[in-house]
Amino acid sequence: MTDPDFHAGELKAQKKWNTSHIWNKTRREKLLWDHLPESLFERIKNAPFFFLATSNEKGECDCSFKGGGPNLIHIIDAQHFAFPDIDGNGAFMSLGNIIQNPHVGCLFIDFSTGERLRINGKANIHTTGEIKNLFPDSSRTISIKIKQVVPNCSAHIPKLVPVVQKQ
Repeated sequence: MTDPDFHAGELKAQKKWNTSHIWNKTRREKLLWDHLPESLFERIKNAPFFFLATSNEKGECDCSFKGGGPNLIHIIDAQHFAFPDIDGNGAFMSLGNIIQNPHVGCLFIDFSTGERLRINGKANIHTTGEIKNLFPDSSRTISIKIKQVVPNCSAHIPKLVPVVQKQ
């Protein structure tokens, strides 16, 4: 794993609230990764949904729910994954933002265990080709080049139990 640097805003906040000292090289290597470890591939592939954060060229943000059940995510390799663009209301808020600004954040939460994982990277929209064909029933496929993976603890995540629908 690499030793990623924090940007100026993060460093300023760490200094202001006295947490700079806890982010030594060992902690950064443990909690800030530049790729998805193979041990997490199945967890991501089996995620039935995730949240996608995007922003336009001005930095105005949008966060959307991306769902579809297990196999929503295709792991290409430790630094790339893809998911289908499932047609919705036609506003293309996420895709419009990606066109202007490819930097995205993905948040995966397993509410049954409290496990969560953040993945930040750069998105590409594919309408033809090998990546698009990973999801042949979708009009578009989005690929993510991973820049940072952050495994978060399960503290403060509510444990939710699925409701069984009565017939």
